[in-house]
Amino acid sequence: MKFAIIVPARLASTRFPQKLLHEVRGKPVILWTAARIRAEAPEFPLYFAVDTKILRDLLENAGYQTIITDPTHACGTDRIAEANRSLQAEYVINVQGDEPTVTGEQIRQLAALIEGDVAMATLGTPLRAEADYFNPNHVKLVCDAKGHAIYFSRAPIPYFRDSSGAFNAAAAAQCPVLIHLGLYAYQGDFLEAFSKMPQGKLEDLEKLEMLRVLERGHRIAVGISDDFLIEIDTLQQAHEFEEFLKDGRGDRPVAPTQ
Repeated sequence: MKFAIIVPARLASTRFPQKLLHEVRGKPVILWTAARIRAEAPEFPLYFAVDTKILRDLLENAGYQTIITDPTHACGTDRIAEANRSLQAEYVINVQGDEPTVTGEQIRQLAALIEGDVAMATLGTPLRAEADYFNPNHVKLVCDAKGHAIYFSRAPIPYFRDSSGAFNAAAAAQCPVLIHLGLYAYQGDFLEAFSKMPQGKLEDLEKLEMLRVLERGHRIAVGISDDFLIEIDTLQQAHEFEEFLKDGRGDRPVAPTQ
């Protein structure tokens, strides 16, 4: 198998307990995500790496393929690595189970990036708003001239010296500074190796897995996406997704609003 989309899905969630089962218009979040991926990128085999019979039964009854994984995994990367030991995909695309607005363009962009000479690929969207710059929940990302990640941080990076640290939209556009999107692609062999690497020192400080890759000298290709992406980590974001559907945008990607 050349490509596989593997969606890690677990019931435990600190910020929003059992969020994948939260219903929006009578349908659980995980089934919104599943339907979106199937509709937007039908050319890719789709699997769900789940930790419970509840999620397995829910997804399989709706016609999706699942792989039961160890419920003690600390992160989604470990979960999809376990799943790929069975699938043996050459390239793995990782969409999160709480991303019901992912687009086919984003998935195909990741697929193109990971076929290059890199271990991993991800996406970012241009930083346009001061609130995002200073929000530690919106991870900032800067790249080198070839589009490879230099650093990810919860801190407001880079520091705009000419404006004494105040957000500078024009400078951010020239850099460019990106807000990281939680979508990934991996070389299959690297995914297995990554799951066995000990946590890095920078990763421990920032609580960002991508830094484990950079600390060990591996390259992460970064694509720029203007497609709208909602990641449902809170009840408020679930309400935002419902508004997204009310606006009639549930079937087509739109530019992000700030």
